[in-house]
Amino acid sequence: MGRFEHHMGGLDGTPKPPDARTRPGAAGARLDDARSRSVAQRIAADAAQVAAAIGDGPIVPTVTPEEIREHLGSRYDFTTPLELDDVVDDVEHMLGTWQVHVTHPRYFGLFNPSVTPASVVGDTLTAMYNPQLATWRTSPAANEIERHTLRWIGSQFGFPADASACFTTGGAEANFSAVIVALTRALPAYGEHGLGALGASPTLYLSGEAHHSFAKIAHTTGLGRRALRKIATGASLTMDLRDLARQVAEDRRDGFVPLMVVGTAGTTGAGVIDPLPELARFCRAERLWFHVDAAWGGAVILSPRLRSALTGIDAADSITCDAHKWFSVPMGAGMFLCRHPGTVAAAFHAETSYMPRKTAGVVADPYTTSVQWSRRFIGLKLFLSLAHHGRSGYVEMIERQARLGERLREGLRRTGWRIVNETPLPVVCFTRDGLDVTKFLATVMERQIAWMSEVRLAGEAPVVRACVTSFRTTEADVDRVVRDVESLV
Repeated sequence: MGRFEHHMGGLDGTPKPPDARTRPGAAGARLDDARSRSVAQRIAADAAQVAAAIGDGPIVPTVTPEEIREHLGSRYDFTTPLELDDVVDDVEHMLGTWQVHVTHPRYFGLFNPSVTPASVVGDTLTAMYNPQLATWRTSPAANEIERHTLRWIGSQFGFPADASACFTTGGAEANFSAVIVALTRALPAYGEHGLGALGASPTLYLSGEAHHSFAKIAHTTGLGRRALRKIATGASLTMDLRDLARQVAEDRRDGFVPLMVVGTAGTTGAGVIDPLPELARFCRAERLWFHVDAAWGGAVILSPRLRSALTGIDAADSITCDAHKWFSVPMGAGMFLCRHPGTVAAAFHAETSYMPRKTAGVVADPYTTSVQWSRRFIGLKLFLSLAHHGRSGYVEMIERQARLGERLREGLRRTGWRIVNETPLPVVCFTRDGLDVTKFLATVMERQIAWMSEVRLAGEAPVVRACVTSFRTTEADVDRVVRDVESLV
């Protein structure tokens, strides 16, 4: 067990009690300290039991849509009230049986982590109090907790204290926000008159390894999917600067309006980090918006050993980072950070008589500075997890997972597999000559060895992709996977 797990105190259901503190405000509806500790202990204990059950069980379910639909249809017509405990027991059974367990120590899949008990407590408290964060006046404490957390995260990336930041439902919303703000800054007529008034088509530049949410974003913003320019990648799968320069120059000659370059810090397929310093310099020279999609890889900014991989991210105009990836909190918790608060306010401004009046002072109502109107208290789970573990706990967790990724990479290479990606992050893409990847993965999952995925990098033949996503993964888990996959070939 790593120190991060031990420090959580949640895996055995006995979290460390907080230091005694005098809470602000009066009694009344506010829970006293003793009851607050009891709530946290109960939630953490339940989370520990679920984690233990998942870790000892299968990773991949065997179920058909018809089986689940028949089960639901036979029990729930919503005409007769049922005992809540019975319904909850049934739902827990369904989730425990009919789900890929992304929190399993041998789930080596997409960026779906095990979650800290502190963050589970945060989501529970959010549901209990149900604060509405659209305006500061309605939820002062919740808004200030989010502001405090986001300001700290922004400072780690090197953003100024007055940068704009908000929690989002995930990376897609954060990336969408970046495009809207970039359009607003570069093309003042866009906000009032739309793309039709521009007279020329804006274009976005990203590598073929970038996240495919940008295709949806181009569609929904009205830019159109053809506005995306897929820039070539080199042997390392990073964006080719020469091809980028060529494409931007060609578009200018052809009457397009180059708008934004997206650098990815931790691609989904291979964990690759684009050359951020060079992209930043290029964008400054060409007067283009520089957005960094660091949805997963952004967490390494906390690590003294790994943060150099993100050199140049401080020069970005905007950043996407997902707390529900490597910060190990529950879905969904994206973050959008932007160094141009005035442009953010212009992009999302709104005013109506039925909303509370703006609060005096240096505060912003989130519904006027983000895509969302009604807002859940997304940030509490990250706040509690950061407060409970501290930066040092996160550094240990991130660096430990990176070391496990290295162990997996070297173990596979040693047993004859060919590694096809290069990254300091714990994503390993591998294959062998003549391997039928689809058949191989079906056997891996059927035998409950691990959950891994198939990926095509740079349009080449499919390979196997494995990513260490859980702080509960151990060296023994990695060694077992290496041994078991070797037995299949």
